[in-house]
Amino acid sequence: MITPRPNPATFIDEAAIAALLAPEKPPEPQRVRELLAKARHLDGLAADEVATLAAVEEPALLEELFDAARQVKEDIYGNRLVLFAPLYISNHCHNECSYCAFRARNDSLTRRKLSLAEIAAETRALIDQGHKRVLLVAGEAGAPKDVDDVLQAIDTISRTRSGRSEIRRVNVNIAPLETKDFRRLLAARIGTYQLFQETYHRATYASVHLGGRKRDYDWRLTVMDRAMEAGVEDVGIGVLFGLYDWRFELLAMMQHIRHLEEVFGVGPHTISVPRLEPATGSRLAHHPPHAVSDADFYKIIALLRLAVPYTGIIMSTRETAQVRRETFALGVSQISAGSRTDPGGYTGASETRHRAQFQLGDHRSLDEIIRDLATLGYVPSFCTACYRLGRTGADFMDLAKPGLIKRHCGPNALSSLAEYLADYASSRTRQAWEPLTEGVLRGMDSTARATSRRLLARVQAHERDVFV
Repeated sequence: MITPRPNPATFIDEAAIAALLAPEKPPEPQRVRELLAKARHLDGLAADEVATLAAVEEPALLEELFDAARQVKEDIYGNRLVLFAPLYISNHCHNECSYCAFRARNDSLTRRKLSLAEIAAETRALIDQGHKRVLLVAGEAGAPKDVDDVLQAIDTISRTRSGRSEIRRVNVNIAPLETKDFRRLLAARIGTYQLFQETYHRATYASVHLGGRKRDYDWRLTVMDRAMEAGVEDVGIGVLFGLYDWRFELLAMMQHIRHLEEVFGVGPHTISVPRLEPATGSRLAHHPPHAVSDADFYKIIALLRLAVPYTGIIMSTRETAQVRRETFALGVSQISAGSRTDPGGYTGASETRHRAQFQLGDHRSLDEIIRDLATLGYVPSFCTACYRLGRTGADFMDLAKPGLIKRHCGPNALSSLAEYLADYASSRTRQAWEPLTEGVLRGMDSTARATSRRLLARVQAHERDVFV
């Protein structure tokens, strides 16, 4: 039974966050180690405990924090990394967000909205790279027609085939909707509904959102309530780090997560951690008011992994290849690859500067990234089984918390990788992975290993889309 939604002003409590951030002296090493020991048991952390760990600066203690995050990541996700690509269908927008190239008054941006035929072509281009899941992204040009356009786009993506393959999961990042419209998205069998608050700090939010429906802080803040009330079980939240103090944003996000857990019994399926990157026509994006250093960025990811151990953490191609590599062990479980942030970017020239939402940091192809993961010891996964078998929301958490989800995720990752290597990989990438499969199998328990061998045999026999 869903309890009544509280006044949105109450579950983001700025005064409570300020009190937690008030102490100026560094935390006692004994207290830090007590919290890290607690986190290693995979029970998560409370907001005051996150605030304490956020204040850690002493190098030896910081390395202990990172070690704890590495252990938690390994215990829950192992060495898997799920891959996806964004698919932008429009860069038209009625909002005036001062950090974004899509903002309404940006005359330096070339506007484009893809036709259904163009969406199908973009989808085929992604399938031909080897992708199996996409994140549909659109500028916020105005409901209700936006909803109809998105539903048609989802249907087009889902129906498009190239050779023997297709996109198997469509996640969606679009403007906040009414509950009734979320029910329409749910009927279209979307995967995760994703949207970022950008900043939880009200004054900063007002200062950077200068026009359009997005000016309404509370309408955006309560979007996940409406989505989950409609029955969408997997939602994804995030912050655009660089707009305000990252410590405040982290603690506000914790308040948001706890609110969802209290009201709906489960928190977000994913958390995204984008940093503000340069964008055409945005001075603010080139000069972040609260720029986050790489060192603090790594701390953010490690803290999230310790605080909400079972939630997926997404790393986009905003970051450079090296920064992305550093974050994998600290908690990241999903990454975009071969991305374009402009409508038509996969079938046109590589990232069209005057149509893109922001500048990319990692320009490598999907194939190059998969080859790089081989050298780093991570198993790329194109698995979409949980979504298709109904292992979502609370059902997913019921499997994840006792560690049972590994018996599905490990074998499915290997079988989806084997499909990629057979159908899409370059010879260099196949050669990089050929000697590694047996080592991955040896690292599994006997049940998962036996399941993996059965799935791999089916892929080798030319079956596709096999999973448990």
